[in-house]
Amino acid sequence: MTPLARLLVERIRETGPITVADYMAECLLHPVHGYYTTRDPFGAGGDFTTAPEISQMFGELLGLALAQAWLDRGSPAPFTLAELGPGRGTLMADILRATRTVSGFHEAARLTLVEASPRLRDVQAVPLATYQPSWIDRVQDLPETPLFLIANEFLDALPIRQFIRGPQGWQERLIGLRDDQLTFGLSAPLPQVPDTPAFRHAPEGALVEDNLPARHAAAEVSTRIARHGGVAYWIDYGGWRSQGDTLQALRNHAPDDPLAHPGEADLTAHVDFEPLAALAQTFAWDTQGAVLTRLGIDARAERLARNLTGAALESHRAAHRRLTDPSEMGSLFKVLAMTSAGAPPPPGFA
Repeated sequence: MTPLARLLVERIRETGPITVADYMAECLLHPVHGYYTTRDPFGAGGDFTTAPEISQMFGELLGLALAQAWLDRGSPAPFTLAELGPGRGTLMADILRATRTVSGFHEAARLTLVEASPRLRDVQAVPLATYQPSWIDRVQDLPETPLFLIANEFLDALPIRQFIRGPQGWQERLIGLRDDQLTFGLSAPLPQVPDTPAFRHAPEGALVEDNLPARHAAAEVSTRIARHGGVAYWIDYGGWRSQGDTLQALRNHAPDDPLAHPGEADLTAHVDFEPLAALAQTFAWDTQGAVLTRLGIDARAERLARNLTGAALESHRAAHRRLTDPSEMGSLFKVLAMTSAGAPPPPGFA
């Protein structure tokens, strides 16, 4: 039993079962035993690899998309260039490198990173030191200025609640104890549940997940863009009006039981993009593969390949496939772009 598991067992003994959202929050961000507060989870030494770690092309193309959106909107200055959950800082470093020749872009940008983990802030500071980033704890603390934002695999780690529609109505899935071990159970029938399309259209027997923190984050970003202009790209795995149990754990690069190793495994859930898109004045939505293709990844990949041979060339080609192929990340990952009413279409969308 992990140290955090012992604390959770004691808490449940004293106060009763907890929600899946409470469990996820403790597992990921507990100040002493949380997954993100105790380690660098990214890359080969961690438990998962994100798109920016797979290839520089991902950040380069999205950086140029942000810069083009800034130009299309009249090059506002100053503006906030923001990333939510910046990981190691790899994505933002690639964005800034790719946009260094866009006249006025860096001079007008105020680099802001939303990161709750002190450990990861220290990691991010290394590749971004020359750009003088500022860190904030919450999306709500973003400046009231034109906003050009990227969030890659940020929403999937936000705590979800789970609900099951049974013969007696909706019940919430909770985490309690059986023989002093963590186990799933159900609440009593509930008088009401969140009012989103996934709940309204769920048949009996359906399990529906609700990500209230994701809706709050999207609402904050959309409000700033509506007031001041800008664009936001949300990239994550998920779907539209998704249903079913998508809570998953990853430990040592392998799937794990979500209740087996609290604090020592990454916990995520698929993102339901439909209620997030509803918060935007204007939005566009498509697969990661389609968006990267429109942004020119094939031509960029071909150009980079000219200077590669052997194993390096094969690795480059594999990275290109992994980012765009429908059987890999190309279809599983989606891109939701938010912008203001009447603004030009976000780059990357037809």
